[in-house]
Amino acid sequence: MTEPMSIHDVARHLDLVPSTGRSRHHLALVGGGGKTSLLHALGDQLVGRTVLTCTTKMGADQTRDRRLLIGPRDHEVVEAAVREPVLVWRGVEGSKALGVDPEDCDRWFGLVDNLVTEADGARRRPFKAPKPYEPVVPATVTTMISVIGVDALGRVIADQCHRPMRVAALAGCSPYVRLTPEAAAVVLLHPEGARRALPDKARLVVAITKVNDATASFASDLEAELQQREPALTVLRIAFDPMIAGSGH
Repeated sequence: MTEPMSIHDVARHLDLVPSTGRSRHHLALVGGGGKTSLLHALGDQLVGRTVLTCTTKMGADQTRDRRLLIGPRDHEVVEAAVREPVLVWRGVEGSKALGVDPEDCDRWFGLVDNLVTEADGARRRPFKAPKPYEPVVPATVTTMISVIGVDALGRVIADQCHRPMRVAALAGCSPYVRLTPEAAAVVLLHPEGARRALPDKARLVVAITKVNDATASFASDLEAELQQREPALTVLRIAFDPMIAGSGH
C-alpha cells in the first residue's frame, strides 16, 4: 500500500507545475471536506498570476492571511495577482463569504495564469451529492477535483453526509446504512453525482482527503473501486495534515 501524498504536493502530482515558465490552469473544487484547504494549498503551488475564489459560499474566516479583494474591478484582480496569489470574494455576509459569478471566473481566467475556484458547498461535511443546481462550475474549468473526506467512509450516511437522501438515492441504498467504498464510488462516478457539472473538455480528478493510518484501508479500497470502474481516472489520496485539521475544511 503506497503512502498518501501531502496536500502540498498535489499540483506536482497532477502535472500542474511546468519545469519552466508559468502554468495555466482553471481548477474547480467540488464535493465534501477539504476543499478550502486544497484551494489554499494549490494557490501556494501553482506558478504565475493566481486567483483563488468561490462561486458559492465559504467561511469568511478562511482567508489564511492572504491578500483579500472584495468586489474588485478586473484590473485590480490582475494587479494584485502579479505580486502574490490573491483571494477574491463578491462580498461578506455575517460569517460567510459570498461567491462571485461563474462568468467572472471565466473572464479572469483570460487575464491571469491560474484560477482555483471553490465551486460547491457541503456545510463542513466530508461527502455530498449535488442537487440539480449544484455545483456552480465555470465554463473555462480545465480540471475539476471532486473531494471526499475519508471520514465519511464506514459512517452512517444520514449522520455524516450533506444531502444524505441524495447520496443514498444515487448509491441505491438506505440513508441509514454506513457509506461503503463501493457506494461512494457509485456516487462519485454517477452522471448526476460528482461529475454532474463537469465541463466537456475538463479532466475529472477524485481527491480522498484526511487519510491517516486508521483510515488508510478505507482510502485504498475507494481508490480501487474507482479505478476498477474507470481505469483512466486520476485518484489522489491526501494525508491528514494536523497543521490544517482544525479548520474543518
